[in-house]
Amino acid sequence: MKIALYSPYLPKHTGGGEKYLFDCAKILEEEGHEVYIAISSEKELEINAIEEIRKKYENFLNCSLAKINFIASPLYTKANFLKKLLWTAKFDVLYYQTDGSLFFSLAKKNVLHIQVPLKLDKSSFLEKLKLANWQVKNTNSEFTKKYIEKFWGTKINFVHQPYVNAQEFTNQNNWQERKENIILSVGRFFCQLHSKRQDILINFFRDLLKLDPNTLSTWKLVLLGKKEDEEYASRIASLIKDLNVEIIHDANRLDLLKIYEKASIYWHASGFEIDEDMEPEKVEHFGISTLEAMAAKALPIVINKGGQKEILGESLNVCLWNDENDCLAKTLKLIKNKVEREKLADLAYERSLFFSKERFKTILLEMIR
Repeated sequence: MKIALYSPYLPKHTGGGEKYLFDCAKILEEEGHEVYIAISSEKELEINAIEEIRKKYENFLNCSLAKINFIASPLYTKANFLKKLLWTAKFDVLYYQTDGSLFFSLAKKNVLHIQVPLKLDKSSFLEKLKLANWQVKNTNSEFTKKYIEKFWGTKINFVHQPYVNAQEFTNQNNWQERKENIILSVGRFFCQLHSKRQDILINFFRDLLKLDPNTLSTWKLVLLGKKEDEEYASRIASLIKDLNVEIIHDANRLDLLKIYEKASIYWHASGFEIDEDMEPEKVEHFGISTLEAMAAKALPIVINKGGQKEILGESLNVCLWNDENDCLAKTLKLIKNKVEREKLADLAYERSLFFSKERFKTILLEMIR
């Protein structure tokens, strides 16, 4: 089949959503389909531009995209309605990762992927008609599904959670010896929607040091992620002062895997002080970085909100926290108790295996068939 995947976030962003979309593209290509990644442009993409985009995402994903086609699309441009509509008719499947907006498509099958639980009014006749045009609707988590069905008034057919490739963390033997006194958090630096709240994590780390300066004297907080908001990133850098905090902005996939394998603890605070029922879009919708940390046996001590809860599951609910005191108490306890920390890290690894490529592939192929 001829399959196009489109996201208005490409080619600017490199986050969990982009990893998800390229994971879909790679699997569909491996299954023998003719796969296209669509980039908004009224003009045909020049070869140099295509190669620049391809290289950017190959570096981000640490894999070859040589068999994936990159093409221009009139979607999200000033092109007229008819031109956009006729463009969609070229494909057997159009897989759209929405930012909340909808459009009509003449592809033989239309699949809508929703990764943000936005409180949007889809009750008008036109919006209902657009929703009906997408035969298959899926979300990235049970959390997102709950709020999309509530706010958009539409049925979600599938929950298609991202997967983690545990084989990227190849050497499971003596993994404890590679761990260092590092608390890690991974996420882009931006302050809108589900901000990763690096500011909160720095404050947490400062307060953690006060609880037990001797024990924490050898520990470091590492914040890794691309700068998407220069002003926010500068403000975060100004908070470090004399703390043992390292900020890494320009890491490729291999760099990321190495720091995951060194980290002993993983922190995540998206949605801190947010009521998830009132503002679900401001908490973590899934949280693939937490899942990858678990696959690397970095113990997650993460906020008890959004997709974080379904990633950890019942076996690791002891690692969920509700406020700063809770987070610091659990972190300090597990820093002091290495045996318990490593036992829970093993459980986290086992839990990560549930989010496998095979499970991801099975659901994907069922949606497009």
